[in-house]
Order: sequence, then structure tokens, then C-alpha cells
Amino acid sequence: MIERVFIKQGIKKVELERYLKKELDGAGFTHLDIVKTPLVTRIVLNVTHPGLAIGKGGKNIRRLTEEIGEQFGFENPQLEIKEIENPELNAKAMVDKMTSLIERGFSWRSVAFRSVRDIQSAGAQGIELVFSGKLAGKGGRKRKHRIASGYMKKVGAQTELVDYAKASAYPKAGAIGIKLRIIRPEVVFPDKVNIADVMSKEEPKEETVAKTVEKETSGKEVEKKEKEVKQEKTGSEKKEEKEKPETDKEKKAGKEDNKNKEKKEKKKENEKEEEPKKEEVKKEKSEPAKEKKNEKKEETKKENKIVNEEKAKEEKKTDKKEDKKE
Repeated sequence: MIERVFIKQGIKKVELERYLKKELDGAGFTHLDIVKTPLVTRIVLNVTHPGLAIGKGGKNIRRLTEEIGEQFGFENPQLEIKEIENPELNAKAMVDKMTSLIERGFSWRSVAFRSVRDIQSAGAQGIELVFSGKLAGKGGRKRKHRIASGYMKKVGAQTELVDYAKASAYPKAGAIGIKLRIIRPEVVFPDKVNIADVMSKEEPKEETVAKTVEKETSGKEVEKKEKEVKQEKTGSEKKEEKEKPETDKEKKAGKEDNKNKEKKEKKKENEKEEEPKKEEVKKEKSEPAKEKKNEKKEETKKENKIVNEEKAKEEKKTDKKEDKKE
């Protein structure tokens, strides 16, 4: 009984994928993921062009949610659109692109080699593209053409790490089948792991620890010897510097110091000679000022004498008048 439930869920998912493939063909729909929660069933749509899937103001999404809820019986469906970052490294997206180009009338050869070039430029480790069917055109028999580059796994459990997709195009001449395998750049196969790198990451054993300790001790002894040699060299170099005659640079520096000293001495002598001249100029400036002050004092004295004499004359006149009246 439980098996029938899982089969019904799988059939429902396939039917939903076919329906969304027709509705979102222009948006580059690749696959969907259904996540059931207690309140909502989330349906994540992986798309190369999210703007076309959303529509103006989200009209396209609203319409799709209503139709999915009515036709497929999902409780409270909620659509989420996820953009595919590198469509050149997605096998399903590239296969759908090639089928649409072939059905529009482009040559299968040009489409194949152009798509392989785009996948290589995106950084894929390995590519295998197989075209089979009515490749010769009108009147020709069916053929098969394979284009491969890089590294590819085709057998064993490691094929699960390879991105695989297939589709069929229907041009006027006849049907063409397309199969594409891509190994993405971030994929690491178990047989390609370097054993030396893995062993180096493991914890060191007792022997390796002992060796490391010996190396450290020997290294410390070597460092001590090197320091002693350096100290001896520095002592000998200092002695040699004292004994060495003056170099050209030192001579030039001494000459420059002597020139600077001579210039300073000349400046001091000139200042001493200029000092008495400055004092004479100050005296000359101060003498006429003193003379002017003395002249002003004498003038004020004369004026005071004249004023006093006039006052004395007026007092005498007043005395004489008073005597006459008596």
C-alpha cells in the first residue's frame, strides 16, 4: 500500500513538470523541487530567466498557483522562483537551448560546436555531446556525431557526479536526439585525490614527533652558532671602521661642516660691526626730539611770565582805585 502512495507522488511530479515545461518554456525552466510543510507546499522552480517566469506585477505566478491548486490537488501551493547562476554548466538548460535553436532552423553542427565552446569557457572539467538521427538532411540516412573534450566518467557510482541530460528536436528533415554530459569545475572524484595531501593532514605519529623534536633541537644549536659568528663579525667590522681612513663621503661632510662654521663666524662679526652704527642712528634720532621738547618748555615759561605780569598790573590798578574812593 505504501508503494502505491510513492508511485502516485512520482506521477504527479512528472505531470507537473510537463505542465510547467509548456507554460515556462520561454523562461528556461529546467526542473522543480517540492517541499511539504504543515501549512504550505512549497514548489521551487529552477529557471534561467526569472523575469519572464514572474511576469508583470507577478501575474504569471498568481495564475500558475491557482491552476496548480485546481488541477493537481496541492494544498496551499506556494511557488518560488530560483535563478540558475551558470546556465552554461547546467546540462538540462543547454540541451533545451540547443533543441530550440535547431527547431528554429539553425544548423546542428554550428549549434553543437558553439555550445561546446560556451561550456568550456565556463570552466567545465569534461564535456561529451552526442547528436544522433536525421543529421544528413533530406534523403540521407540516420547518423551519429560525438564531440568530447576533457575528462569524463561513464561507468560506476561516480557517474552520479556527472550532470546528464537528453532531449529530442524535431526539425523539418526529421528527429534529432541530443545527449549531453558535463562535469562541473567544483566536482572532485575519489580516484583523483592526492594521497600525499591526505597523509599530511593526518595526526603525526610517535616517530614523526621524535624526528620533529630532533630537528628543532638541531635547529636551535645552528641558530646559536650563527649568532656567535655574527657577533664576532660585528666586532671585527667596528675595529676596521675605526682603522679605516676617511672615505670621500666623510671628507665631503667635514668640508661642509667647516664651511657652515665659517659662515656663522662671519655673521657674528658683521652683527658686531653693525651694532655701533645702530646706536649712532638712535642717538641722532633722539637728539632733535630732545631739542624740540626743550624749546616747548621755554615757550611755556615765557607765556607764564607774561600772564603773571598782566595779573600783577591789574591788581595794582584795582588797589589805586580803591584808595581814591576812600
